[in-house]
Amino acid sequence: MTSRRVLPAEWAPQSAVMLTWPHPGTDWASRLEEVEPVFEAIARAVLRFEHLVISCEHVFRVQDLGRDLNRYAEENSLPGRVITVPAPANDTWARDHGPITVETGDGPELLDFRFNAWGGKFPWEKDDALNRHLANAGVFGTAPLKPVDFVLEGGSIESDGQGTLLTTSECLLTPSRNPSLDRTAIEHLLAEVLGSNRVLWLNHGYLAGDDTDSHIDTLARFCAPDHICYVTCPDVADEHYSALAAMEEELKEFRQENGQPYRLTALPWPDPIHDEEGERLPATYANFLIINGAVLLPIYGVAQDDEAIEVMQGIFPDREIIPIDCRPLVYQHGSLHCVTMQIPAGVVNT
Repeated sequence: MTSRRVLPAEWAPQSAVMLTWPHPGTDWASRLEEVEPVFEAIARAVLRFEHLVISCEHVFRVQDLGRDLNRYAEENSLPGRVITVPAPANDTWARDHGPITVETGDGPELLDFRFNAWGGKFPWEKDDALNRHLANAGVFGTAPLKPVDFVLEGGSIESDGQGTLLTTSECLLTPSRNPSLDRTAIEHLLAEVLGSNRVLWLNHGYLAGDDTDSHIDTLARFCAPDHICYVTCPDVADEHYSALAAMEEELKEFRQENGQPYRLTALPWPDPIHDEEGERLPATYANFLIINGAVLLPIYGVAQDDEAIEVMQGIFPDREIIPIDCRPLVYQHGSLHCVTMQIPAGVVNT
């Protein structure tokens, strides 16, 4: 049996969320005491709703995590359980090195795109092999893991679950990823492997301190097939103002497949966060994660956090909004969505 391929929207039913745990061999080495509690908060929130897959290069650490988190889930009668896999990793950005799952008439299919650390910016070989380690460990059950000879990160695409993808030209057209392919060739490939019939390209929008070449999941997100939320900057003196204003105009021009404009919701703009050297960091409320029954929202200990929670509750009135302090994550230039990858229903079982 075969049928049209579909890349599910993030709000589709899930079986698990994947985390690649930080360890001393990553760039988190000097900040492990700060960042591990963030990962633990994400893990505990996920277990309230679904299973969790954790990999870590350090065998004893991943065993300890599985034992402690499963005890927590059992003691609190939570539905989720933890599957742990010792596996080498260069870093922790599961959104970008994790599998991208499509639904087919034959069931879920996990696509193992190539990962080259956002165009060769950092070491990537261990991360690029991680999905195969998980598959060999039986994490994905009977769902096949299929290699795709194309560099693509999960954070660079958004799906409405109905065949429309949202992305940025800054990322997908960067020559350091797929230099031989132009926009048309990339659209054809995405249609073939992800089942997309439309690609909406944003040509504007960026965040200072971002290593990803403007991943869409830091800028604009599908909240429903007809609804997009997005980052906007109200301060005309801010370096982001012009680019984000231009992005907003592009979003207003986009049309749904039925010809209607999208409902648009602007997200609050957090106060600037800088590292010790004064570099501005890419804090964004757009980097949330939708899971079964909830939305995990990154907050940063700034004045706009409460407004962001309120706005997000308005966008997702039927889901619990769970704020998680992700300020430690932005010191490595990412946030909550960046360190997670959802696995759709029917894949992970414990």
